[in-house]
Amino acid sequence: MKKKSIITRVLTVIALGLLLSAATFAFKTGVDAASKTDVAYKPDMSNGADNFYKSDKVNMKQVSFKNQYNMKVAGNLFIPKGLKKNTKNPAIIVGHPMGAVKEQSANLYAQKMAERGFVTLSLDLSFWGKSEGQPRNAVSPDIYAEDFSAAVDFLGTRPFVDRDRIGVLGICGSGSFAISAAKIDPRMKAIATVSMYDMGNANRNGLKHSLTLEQRKKIIAEAAEQRYVEFTGGEIKYTGGTVHELNENSTAIEREFYDFYRTPRGEFTPKGSSPELTTHPTLTSNVKFMNFYPFEDIETISPRPMLFIAGENAHSREFSEDAYKLAGEPKELYIVPGAGHVDLYDRVNLIPFDKLESFFKENLKKK
Repeated sequence: MKKKSIITRVLTVIALGLLLSAATFAFKTGVDAASKTDVAYKPDMSNGADNFYKSDKVNMKQVSFKNQYNMKVAGNLFIPKGLKKNTKNPAIIVGHPMGAVKEQSANLYAQKMAERGFVTLSLDLSFWGKSEGQPRNAVSPDIYAEDFSAAVDFLGTRPFVDRDRIGVLGICGSGSFAISAAKIDPRMKAIATVSMYDMGNANRNGLKHSLTLEQRKKIIAEAAEQRYVEFTGGEIKYTGGTVHELNENSTAIEREFYDFYRTPRGEFTPKGSSPELTTHPTLTSNVKFMNFYPFEDIETISPRPMLFIAGENAHSREFSEDAYKLAGEPKELYIVPGAGHVDLYDRVNLIPFDKLESFFKENLKKK
């Protein structure tokens, strides 16, 4: 691992829902710490942690479709067993945490909601997982939002889906992308977020506005200089993401994400990638979040209903509270007692599936 720069030492900003405490690193050199995971470390599997849940009550089909930029978006379509294909059914699009893939959290939510009678679609955002986009792990909030609209295109043209009853569910960063999409796509009839991150605010200001303007400018300047390197054929650099090892100085947030992304609890490496790169966005593209304002005009989504779910102890709770304050009616803020941010990725005993079911059933019912 290269020596941490002064810039990355002082960062308290969140990217991918993770502390940017890790230094940027070069593509060719990799991350030495990735191979140093403590073999004695035992992930916390309490409260029913079950990220890789496989339901015997639904049928799953791998699908793909094009977004408006002619990029292939990959997804998993889940259909309840016994669903009458000659009827029109409600559907829900499920987006994964930022820096993750559909196999992390999104598939779990999609299956659990399919068990409750919905057609569901989990998707890989462009540049991640099986979806197209180069370079890999690039940040493009506009294209991420477009992927949600493309998912509506796909679902709304299935003969067994009622195109007037399609909802969206965004987890972590996807909560802000789903909101961004819903502002300009009225086909999304009900919007729910879980452990949401406003990826724009998080990168501009950090948690609880802890990032100074001077620190922000240093981040932007570093990314801008790196563009010269990559334009002339130099190594791609990555930033942020989940740390690859823990030590006595590791923060509580670093430990929270490590327990999910760097252990068998939730670790998943897409084909063609490597553990060294999972969750890490490219340095030069991550500054695109600085221009991302998903809560601007959020009130224009009304009268379509919005549900914001956050853990009582989640370090990201401020973003759900901010969105709730700004959103128009009808809206609801639902706080899960005793839960943290990552807890709501996979701990089925804490995730309020009953609440999600009632929200979508009420707001995606036939009129």
